[in-house]
Amino acid sequence: MKAINTGDSLQKKNNLTGWAFVLLAVVGIVAFYFYPMIQALLLSFKSGKGANLEFSGLANYKRLLVDTTFRTALSNTFIYLIIQVPLMIILGLFISVLLNDSTLRFRSFFRTAIFLPCVTSLVAYSVVFKYLFAPDGMVNQALLGMHIIGTPIQWITDPFWAKITIIIAVTWRWTGYNMIFYLSSLQNIDQSIYEAAKIDGANAFTQFFKITVPLLKPIILFTSITSTIGTLQIFDEIMNITKGGPGNATMSISQYIYNLSFKYSPDFGYAATVSYSIVILIIILSIIQFKVAGDNKNG
Repeated sequence: MKAINTGDSLQKKNNLTGWAFVLLAVVGIVAFYFYPMIQALLLSFKSGKGANLEFSGLANYKRLLVDTTFRTALSNTFIYLIIQVPLMIILGLFISVLLNDSTLRFRSFFRTAIFLPCVTSLVAYSVVFKYLFAPDGMVNQALLGMHIIGTPIQWITDPFWAKITIIIAVTWRWTGYNMIFYLSSLQNIDQSIYEAAKIDGANAFTQFFKITVPLLKPIILFTSITSTIGTLQIFDEIMNITKGGPGNATMSISQYIYNLSFKYSPDFGYAATVSYSIVILIIILSIIQFKVAGDNKNG
């Protein structure tokens, strides 16, 4: 009986020690994540200018349904999402397969060069892109020099090309981030699987779609969700390159939230409502991605 009590006492001590280690992190997460989320949710049910807020029920959510500026921002964000996310995933996967080749020279250099944009300053690289894609910038000068275009493209001031500029900038920065995940997973795949496939006559194309992609399926799902979340929250590139213009042609939901809070007459209640639209979109799209990528249990 004494031995049992000693064991229980040791177990309780270990449990307390474990909680002591994670307590600070738990308090921090609750204080800086969950508490602000709850406060933002409560704020979304209030209306008013500045700090003069009063409870208004679902008025902000009704306003959201008829807000044309929100619809424009939502449409722009979905354009970025539909084009940019598949582009980053496909490019990241393709580049990771190339850089996983053991016969490729200077692999470390190429891996570092492609991943390096991920650790650069968001503001700094956005400003660089703004100058690169200016009417007299290096991109137009290069295209003119190669006689691909006859007149400079208005990358920043034309609604269509401004979106293209944002997509190029974001893809350049974040493709290397996805690549690292794919590359680390590829290095954990047993090479004997590929050797057996070669013996059976499978070419590189077949190996990629029948071996590589299925084995990387969990990582592809993970990068799809993280890329989707990042795109729905896109802000820095738009703010620093186009400022949402021309007009509202490149405005994202996050920039609209910023404008509601700090640029227009401060409307924090409605800004919180728009913020929760991103939360809802993330939940819906994540569920869809899980369903699409889910294993067929009946197969």
